[in-house]
Amino acid sequence: MHLFVAKEEYAAGCSQEIIRRVFIAIPELQFILLFIPADENLEPGLESVFEKMITAPGSAVDTNFTLLVSPRHWYHPQLHVRKARLEDYNDLMPIWTRQNETLKETYSEYFLADIIEHQDEENQAVVCEAGDTAVGFMSLCSQVDVSLFHACFDLGPFHGLCKPHPEDVLKVSQEPSIPEGEDKSNQTSQEAESISSQNVERISDQDAAVQKGEVITISHTELLLDYITHKDFKASASPLLETEEKDTFHPVYRGASNTVCIRLFCIDEKYETRSLDFLHYVFKLFPDKDFCIILVPHHVPEFCLIRSFVRVVPYFTTQLGHELYVFHRAGLLKSFNVRRATTNDIPGVKMLIKTLSLNESILNDLKIFTLARRDPDGTPVQAFIAEVLDQIVGISVIRDEMDIEYIRSHYNIEDFIHFNHHQQEEHGRLYHFALNPIFHHYTKHFLKEILRLAHKSSLYYPIYPQYEEGKFQNPCAHSLTSALHYMVPVRPRRQIVYPLEELGINAPSEQVSKDQLSYSLNHINRKLITESKTSINSRIVVVGASDVGISFLETLVFCPHLKFNNLTLISIHGLPGKDLPASKHRRFLINSHCFNDEDYAQMSLCSWVNIVVGKMIGINRTAKYVVISKQRKVPYDYLVLCMGQKYQVVSPTGADVSKLPTNRDVLSEWPQRYTGKVPSNHFTLNDDQDCLKAMHWLEENIVNSEGNVIVYGNTIDIYTTVETLLSLGINGSRIHLVQPPLSSNVTCLNNSEIESAVQEALSEAGVSVYYDSILAQWSKGDDPDLITCAAFTTNTKPFKLQCSAFFSFAYRTVDYETFKAINDACLVFDGRLVIDTEFHTNDVSIRAAGSLTKYSRKYYADEWTHSNFNSKEIGFELATSMLNLFDPTLKPFSKPPEGMDSLIPMYKGCKIKGGVLPRGCNYLHISKPEIPIHLDVELALSDHGMEMITGKAGHGNYFRMHINKYSMVDSITCFSKTPFPVSNYICLYGQHERLLNDLHYRWNEGQITDLYSYFREPWSMAIYHDRFIDLKKELRQILLSEQVRKMTSKCILLFGQFVSVVHFGFFPHPSPKALHFCLAISFGKPEQILYLAGGFHQVQHIVWFHCFGIFLDLSVEPFTKLLCFPAQHFCITHAV
Repeated sequence: MHLFVAKEEYAAGCSQEIIRRVFIAIPELQFILLFIPADENLEPGLESVFEKMITAPGSAVDTNFTLLVSPRHWYHPQLHVRKARLEDYNDLMPIWTRQNETLKETYSEYFLADIIEHQDEENQAVVCEAGDTAVGFMSLCSQVDVSLFHACFDLGPFHGLCKPHPEDVLKVSQEPSIPEGEDKSNQTSQEAESISSQNVERISDQDAAVQKGEVITISHTELLLDYITHKDFKASASPLLETEEKDTFHPVYRGASNTVCIRLFCIDEKYETRSLDFLHYVFKLFPDKDFCIILVPHHVPEFCLIRSFVRVVPYFTTQLGHELYVFHRAGLLKSFNVRRATTNDIPGVKMLIKTLSLNESILNDLKIFTLARRDPDGTPVQAFIAEVLDQIVGISVIRDEMDIEYIRSHYNIEDFIHFNHHQQEEHGRLYHFALNPIFHHYTKHFLKEILRLAHKSSLYYPIYPQYEEGKFQNPCAHSLTSALHYMVPVRPRRQIVYPLEELGINAPSEQVSKDQLSYSLNHINRKLITESKTSINSRIVVVGASDVGISFLETLVFCPHLKFNNLTLISIHGLPGKDLPASKHRRFLINSHCFNDEDYAQMSLCSWVNIVVGKMIGINRTAKYVVISKQRKVPYDYLVLCMGQKYQVVSPTGADVSKLPTNRDVLSEWPQRYTGKVPSNHFTLNDDQDCLKAMHWLEENIVNSEGNVIVYGNTIDIYTTVETLLSLGINGSRIHLVQPPLSSNVTCLNNSEIESAVQEALSEAGVSVYYDSILAQWSKGDDPDLITCAAFTTNTKPFKLQCSAFFSFAYRTVDYETFKAINDACLVFDGRLVIDTEFHTNDVSIRAAGSLTKYSRKYYADEWTHSNFNSKEIGFELATSMLNLFDPTLKPFSKPPEGMDSLIPMYKGCKIKGGVLPRGCNYLHISKPEIPIHLDVELALSDHGMEMITGKAGHGNYFRMHINKYSMVDSITCFSKTPFPVSNYICLYGQHERLLNDLHYRWNEGQITDLYSYFREPWSMAIYHDRFIDLKKELRQILLSEQVRKMTSKCILLFGQFVSVVHFGFFPHPSPKALHFCLAISFGKPEQILYLAGGFHQVQHIVWFHCFGIFLDLSVEPFTKLLCFPAQHFCITHAV
C-alpha cells in the first residue's frame, strides 16, 4: 500500500472495506504490505487492518522502517470442505433459492435434498462451511460422456479429457485441407491450440504435476502447450471455422474418461472468493481423475470459480448451448515461479515449443538473450521462464520498445496510461509468450512478474495483417500468445495527411510520419494487470460484412473492460481488407471511406471474431440458429442482420424488338429479378471479391481480344467501372454505357458541371453512351453460358449491341435468399426489413441495421432510412444499444419524454462518396444526411447559405464548398486530376467557417483563388488533428465555467464607460478589466474593433477579437489576432 486517505471519522470502516474489496478484485493476492518509518505510529484507522511484523534475528533489513501485513485470511478465511449431509439442507436452501429460482421451480423444493441423499461412488455432493454453517454446495459426477464434448468442443489441448491409450489416433497431416468455399486466408485450422494445427506443442514427458494428498507425482497425460481461447490468437488471421466438414481431422481417443463434472454449484456471495477451496477436496474424492469440468449456460455471467478454469474453444456449429470450462489438478499448485532465463533452460524450452510454427524464432531470441542480452542493432532483449516444481511451463521474450513515438502518435495509448509518467526505457514489446494451458490462470501473474523483473511499466503486442495465404507479411511477425485475453486492444488514431513540401521545417519528425506496415496494437500495464475484464459468453452472430456490420464489431471489440468470447461474422467472402493495399480492382465501385486497408489492419477483427464463410439461407427463431449454405447451422443468442442491399441480376423484359416496342410498353414490368442461370460473362459487383473475380476474367478473356463491354445502370458505380475498364487497357470504342430511365430527377452526381466534364471525358475516350434504355433481351450464341448480344428499348426505337461482357448496376434491392430467409422466419418485411428506433425487429433477439432496413410506418418517416446516414455511425449506435445488455458499468437509459419515442433518431455523421471517374479524375462528395434533392432546387432555397467554388470540373481542379445559414460547412465536392487528402477534407465537414481561418471574410475579399491550396496551408493542420475536437470541448467548458461567468458579469459593469471609448476611439487609461471585458462581449457576437490607447489622443493599438461562437454551439477560434495596419496610420507595439 502506497497511499490511504480518508476522513477521520470514517477511516476505520473505509480501510476495512477497501482491503476486503482489494482481495476480491485480485484473487491471487495473499498479502498487502505497508512500510512506515520506525519512529512513526500507525494511523488509528489502520490499526485493525495491519499486523506489525517482527524483524528476524540477524536480518539485514533497514531498521528505520517497520513492516505491517494484512493477510487475505483475515477477510476471506479458508473454508472447510466436507461431504454434504442432509442436515445441511436448511443452511443451503436459502442460498440455493436466492441464486436460482428456475431450478427450484423445475425440479421441486426438495431437489437439493434428493441429491444429497442419493450419493454413491460416482455421484458425490460436498459443502463448504464457515464455522458450523454450510455456505456453499457442489454436486459432482465422475461418469462423463466425453464423446459428446468431442463433437462440440476442441479438446485437443486436454487429450480429449481421456486417459492416454495405445490406440489413440493423434496423427495429423502437416497441411490440413481447406474446405471448398472457405476463407482461405484463415489457414490456422482450429487455431494454435488445436490438435490439428501445426502451431501446437505436445508435452508428453512428465508434464503435469499431480497433487495426491501430500505426495507430488507425475502424470503422463499429454497436454498441448499454447492453449489460447478462440480469439486469444495472434499473429495474423482468424481461425478456420469449418470444423464440421468431413475432411477435417478430429483426434480419436480410446482411453477412459479422465474427468469429473461439476453438475451443480452455489455459494454465498460473501464467500465466493474462496470457491477454489472446493477443488482440493474434489480431487481427493476422485484421485484417479486429472480434470474437473463445468458447463455454464451462455447467458450466465462469469463467476469467481470459473475464472481459474480454462474456457474450451467450441466448434462454431455446436448447439449444446453451454460453455465448457476445464481445470487440471496441477493448477492447484502454488509453486509457480518466474525468473530470468539462463543457458541451461534452452533444452527445456526447446522441448516445450518444438511444434510451434515460430519455434525457431523463439529459440533464436532466447539464445540472443543468453549470449548478448541485445539484438545486433543494439535493442535490449530479455527472456523469462515460468516453472512449476522445477519444470519449465512457460517462456516469454520481450524487447525494449524503440518505436514509442510512433505508437504514441498512431494509437490512443493515452486512454490507458499517462504517457509523461513513464520513462522511455519502461516501455517494452512482447515478442513471444507461451504458457501450458493448465496454468492459464497464472497468465496475469506471469505478466506482472515480467513487468517487475524487466523494470517495465507497459508492454505492447502488435498483430500484423496477413495478405497472403500462410505467409506473414512482416518477417518480424510475433509468435502466438495466450496473453492476448488479458491485454486491451488500442484504438488507432486518425492521421493527418501532411503536405510535407509546404510545411518544410515545420513538418513532423520522421519517427511520426514514416510509412510502415500497419498493425493492430494490444497493450498491458501495471494498472491493467489488476483490473479484470468482464467476459461475455452470449453468442452474437452478425450477418453481413458491410460497413455497418464492421463498425458494430469494431465497437464491441474495442471495449477495454469487456471481452466477447462468442462474436461470429457470417459473410460470403469473409472479412474485407484481405487483399494487398491499393489493388486496382477496388476502383470498380465507389468508396464510402468508412474503412480502408489501414483501418482493417489496425483493427485485426480476425483476432477476436469467428469468421464463417457462407450465405444465410434461413433463420430458425424457435431454436435460435441461422442456416447457411450446405445446411450448416450457426446458433445465436442475439442475431444482427447487416447485409444491406445489393445489385441484382435484372431480368430482360422479353419485348420483341422486331416489333419496335418503346419504353412505354415495358416500363410497368421493369425492373424484375432474373431467376434463371446467370451467364458467366454477366457481372454484378457488390464487394472487393466480386471486383477481383471480374478483373481476372476480363484480363483473361477481354483485354487482349475483341468484343464489346456493356455497362448498364445509372448509379455512380457505372462511371467508376468505365474508368477501371479503360485503365485495364480496354479501348473506349469497345465500351458501351447504357443508362435506364431515372426513378427521380436527382442524378447520381447531382452536379451539372461535373456531369458535363464526365460526359466530355467519355466522349474523348470513345465510350458510347445511351440514355433511357431498358434491357429487352439478351441472346446466347453457340455457348449457352455466354451473352453474345443485348437488345434495349428506348423512348423511340430499340437497338442491339454485340456483347462480350455485361456489367449490371441497374437494380439494387434486398437479395432474394435474404428476403426468403427473413420472410420464412416471419419477420416483418415491407419492401425492407422493418425495425424500430432501437434497431429491434419484431423478434427481441434479432436486430438489424443498414440499407436492408426501413423504419416502421408508425413513425410516418418512409423517406428516411439508414441509407440516408453514415454507415459507420449507424454501426456504432447499434453496438451502443446492445452494450446496455452486457456492460455492467453503463447506467440504464432514462425513458424519453412522452411523445419523443415516436420520432426517429437523426444522426449527424456525414455521408461520403469517393472514387475515380473517367479521365482519371478523383471524385469526392461529402454531405449531410438528407433526402436527396436536385442541386438546382437546393440553390434556389432562400435559406440555402453560401456557395464557394474554385476551379473548373473540365480542367480537373474543381472544389465546391457549401456553407449553410448557420455558417457551418454543409457539403464538399472535389473533382481533381491530382490526388487529394480525403481524410483531411472529411474533418472540414461541420466546422464553423470562422474556424477555417475566417473563410467567409477571405472569400468575400477575393483572397482565395484555390481551395485546394487554401486547405494545405499550415494553419489547417490543427483542424485535421484527431484531438482538435477535444480542444474545442475543453475551451467550451472553460468559457462556461463559473469563474469566467463571474468575470463576465463584473466586466458588464464597465459597459457604460466602454461604449463611449469604442464610439470615440479613445481610451486614456487602459486597464486589465477593460481587456477582459473586450474578450467577454466578443463571444458569440460579430467581430468587434476595440481601440486602446496609452496616454495620447491617438490610437496606438487595434485588437481584433474573432467571434468564438461558444454560446451558439459553434466552433471555437482558440486564439486572438492583431491586424497590422500601415505604419503611417497605426503603431503596433505588441502581439497577442
